[in-house]
Amino acid sequence: MEAFEYENILAGQRAGEDPYVQFLNRGSMSLGLYVLPAGSEDSQTPHLEDEIYYVVSGRGDILVDAERRPIQPGSIVFVEKHVDHRFVDITEDLSILVFFAPQHTRG
Repeated sequence: MEAFEYENILAGQRAGEDPYVQFLNRGSMSLGLYVLPAGSEDSQTPHLEDEIYYVVSGRGDILVDAERRPIQPGSIVFVEKHVDHRFVDITEDLSILVFFAPQHTRG
């Protein structure tokens, strides 16, 4: 078994310069934390993997292809691989758990 504490993961993310920190990678899936401050711009590009976002804290909108919807704590959003998406109009600092399947490899 592996177990993680959100506060420890958040502290690790804050210690680095990258808004995304991966803390689990098992081949069939990976899990990371993505943090975006209020007013920031999300510059991510489409991924090679399917993903699920779970909003831990914060508020804003997510734009997936041409569909836009508000997000808040507890929001869960699935984004299919190769689909253009980003977080927009971030009004409160966002902290988001990101589940990738298969694992996400940064390149």
